[in-house]
Amino acid sequence: MNYGDLKTHFEAVLNRSDITAALTTTFIGQGIARIQRQLRSPINERKADYTITSQTPSIILPNDFLEIISFYMGKHELKRISMSRYRELFEANATGNPQCFTREQQRLLLYPQPTSGTLTLYYYCDFPALVNNADENDLTAVASDLVIYSALTYAADYFLDERSAIFEQKFNQFLAELQEQANDQELNGGVQSIEPSYRYEE
Repeated sequence: MNYGDLKTHFEAVLNRSDITAALTTTFIGQGIARIQRQLRSPINERKADYTITSQTPSIILPNDFLEIISFYMGKHELKRISMSRYRELFEANATGNPQCFTREQQRLLLYPQPTSGTLTLYYYCDFPALVNNADENDLTAVASDLVIYSALTYAADYFLDERSAIFEQKFNQFLAELQEQANDQELNGGVQSIEPSYRYEE
């Protein structure tokens, strides 16, 4: 569903004569922001590759970055460490394939500092902004109902609408369905195992 249809359907479900175009835009924006804070699904996963050609102390996070899923170079997964531990290691000023990182605002600081190769960041991202009525993104294409009911929860708060509980219930239902579908995709085709709580030496 594109942005124009999304706004039209939202206003139809809300069914209030005092709704304005500006408020509709605000509520949908708030609704999407709420979804982005909670949803962790393949539809908001992205991959960024960083080609290293000289000594590189850090990389810049993508503008749409939300949360790291995986950060690796080749077959090696980098380990996240505290800033204090990074400062201790940084004193050595070592170069080589990075083993660990820490985050500083919009940068990931690397240790050791790589001089060549490709770093790959797999992450959860913001959805592309909706500006024009014809705009559509993965969220509106897959879960327009979730967007609409998320927006309705904000509209209900604003107007002190007695349907607030119903809108909230519907939002949570649609969110749970989408998250469960995403979780099922992660498990599909895989063999699951349970690690024991304790190990005993023979």
